[in-house]
This record gives sequence, structure tokens and C-alpha cells, in this order.
Amino acid sequence: MTPSTACTSGRGRRLWGAGGLLAALALVLGMQGCAVPGGGASSAPAPATAEPAASGPPQSMLWVGNSFFYYNNSLHGHVGLLAASGGVRVRGVSSTISGSGLDWHDLPSLLRPGGLGRYSFVGDNEIRFNPPGRQFDSVVMMDCSQCPVHPQLQGAFHDTVKKNATLLRERGIRPVLFMSWAYADKPDMTEALAAQYTAAGKANGAQVIPAGLAFARALALDPAVQLYAPDKRHPSLAGTYLAACTTYAALWGKSPVGLGYTAGLDPALVRTLQTAAWDAVQAQARR
Repeated sequence: MTPSTACTSGRGRRLWGAGGLLAALALVLGMQGCAVPGGGASSAPAPATAEPAASGPPQSMLWVGNSFFYYNNSLHGHVGLLAASGGVRVRGVSSTISGSGLDWHDLPSLLRPGGLGRYSFVGDNEIRFNPPGRQFDSVVMMDCSQCPVHPQLQGAFHDTVKKNATLLRERGIRPVLFMSWAYADKPDMTEALAAQYTAAGKANGAQVIPAGLAFARALALDPAVQLYAPDKRHPSLAGTYLAACTTYAALWGKSPVGLGYTAGLDPALVRTLQTAAWDAVQAQARR
């Protein structure tokens, strides 16, 4: 398997009808180019017996989230390239809905046999059909940027993490939570988000990627670093790269400092971001 590169991004679109407002959402898939689901039912029942649990470092990851993932040609692509520069090969697939909460995603459908991940684009844009069976050993999940701390949505966050983590373990897949970052103008969100993601991870046996702590740490190391797009929410390229470094540090248990993939960023900035990612993962381990 070769490291993936991200592809498209999706935007929610609203349609008005006589009965009111209906939401039509674009599902965005990215994998080593793009992977398109095959046919089959929209969902599949959980297996009757649990499958053997995935072990060792991730080799094939499904990312389930929103635009925080797909900005800058998709986070999973940067993770693949960063890991490759460290001698690790990992396949990545993203399923994202713009502005979505985690409970908007139908995880059983995403994991149905013969669906997502059935084939990949490799080499000179050639299609490779992957072996049948479980396509992913890890699923990385992120809720909307405010949902875990919103008084009306926090319950749905914890309920959905519990439901999804149970389903994933039944299928032998490792559940992983991606801790999102504070808005640029609302730094107090950092600790609130960290507390909820950490609690959900501990309650459901899910590892946590502390991207939010990494953002705060990078800004502490260099207050001038530009981690955000102009809207103060979405990541700049540096922000996405920092999230990729944090993912590598958390899931492979190694410092990203010195890795060769830089996303074209300035070497001094890369060093700061790599250091912040490793510091954040060590801090998360102490929570």
C-alpha cells in the first residue's frame, strides 16, 4: 500500500421545499486519489461475533469528520506523506460532510462490505482492487468544532462516540478520537474541548489525537505562527501540517521532529510545529 493523497472537498447545500428546509449534504471521499464506494445496501448489520482486534501501528485508516479534515487537500494525505518520510506506509480514506457533527455520519454504511475502500487509485492513476474483508484497522472520528462543549449537543457527542466505539470494536477496528482545536479568537475552547475528548476516550477505550493541545502549544512556542485560515476556525496549511504531526506522534508513538516531509513550509516553522506536536502528545499522556 502506498501513502495516499487527498482529493476533493464537499460543501453542504440547502434546498427549499413546500414543507420547509431540507439539508442535502455532499459526502466527500479521499483516498490515494479518490475511492468510490461500490454497490450494496446502505447499511449492514453488526457481525454476530467480534472480529480479532487490530494490533500494531495503523496501516489503513478511515477519517470520519468535517471540513477541518478536508482543508488543504485533506489531512489524511499529509499524514500519509509524513509517515512515509519516517519509513511507514499507511493508507488513508476520508469521509467528510461540511459542518457536520459526528452523529450525522452513518458508520455502519461506511463500513459495509464491498463499499468504502473496495479499490484504490495507485501508480499512474491505475485502479487496484483491494482484498475483500475489513478495509480499515483504525477509524479516526471528529465531532463538529463546538459539539463536544455545546450544552445542547454535548450529550450527542458522548452517545455517538459510545455507539461508534462499540461497533468498531465488534469489527476488530481501533476507535480513535481527534481532538479539534479552539477558534483563533476563543482560546478558552482548548481546555474545554480537551476535557470532553479525554473523558470520551477514557470511557470508550479510544485513543485521542490531541490536535487542540498542539495548536495551543505551537502558539505558546511562537505567538506569530499562522495556524488558521482567515475565518479563524479552519486550519491554514501550517495548521493541517501540525495536525498531521500530532497524528503521527500519537498513533505511532514517535517524535515527528526531524521527519523529512514539510508540506513546503519554512524549515524553522516545521521544527516548531513538529516540536509542538510531540509536546502535546506527551501532555495528553499525562491526563
